[in-house]
Formats: sequence, C-alpha cells, structure tokens
Amino acid sequence: MAVSDDFSDYVVDQLRLWGPVSVRRMFGGAGLYRDDRMFGLIADDVAYLKLDDSNREDFVTAGSSPFTPYAEKGMTTVMSYYEIPPEVLENPAELSKWAQRSFEIQGKERPVRRRAKQA
Repeated sequence: MAVSDDFSDYVVDQLRLWGPVSVRRMFGGAGLYRDDRMFGLIADDVAYLKLDDSNREDFVTAGSSPFTPYAEKGMTTVMSYYEIPPEVLENPAELSKWAQRSFEIQGKERPVRRRAKQA
C-alpha cells in the first residue's frame, strides 16, 4: 500500500479550496485529516473517502470501488471508504463537496469523550 509524495501532494492540493488537510502515514498507506478527523485515506496512490448510507449511492453510481486492504493476500475485508471518482478528484470544487460530506460522516461516528469529575 505505498503512497507516493507526488500523489499525496496532488490530493492535498486538490482539496485546498476546502481547507487545510494533512496527510498522516500509517500501515503503508496514509490518512487524510482535517481538524484531527480522518475523512479519507490514500493507498497505492488511490484516494478514498469515508461513506455511509447518506452518500453511498453517489460512489456506486460513479462506479467507485471500496477500499479492500490486503486483497492481494486473499483477505476480503471491506472498509467504509470508497475510491474518489477521477472526475471528482480532478475538480477541486466538486471534491470539496464530497470531502465535506465524508468529514461530517466521520464526525457523527466519533464518540464524545468526557472526563470524569474529580472529587
């Protein structure tokens, strides 16, 4: 799951209209983050965005594939990230809309952490 610097720089540049995005390397791939929230990932120089039932149809209609780590090893794990359609990735304004929806989805799934009151 290699990620080239050129491709990750390209994805971040395409998201520049949407806001500051960082790339964090992990497990041979990289996570796409905004405000410490991972909304997408890059693996093998393919970019993916988070999805749920609210945006799944957009990805399916565009012919996108799910992220399946370790498929080459015969594993069939499918994660809730789908490939960004090329026509979306190449259009910063459209990509910003898709990224925002994925960002919001990730926000819905994050539990609120509360500190215990000290006596």
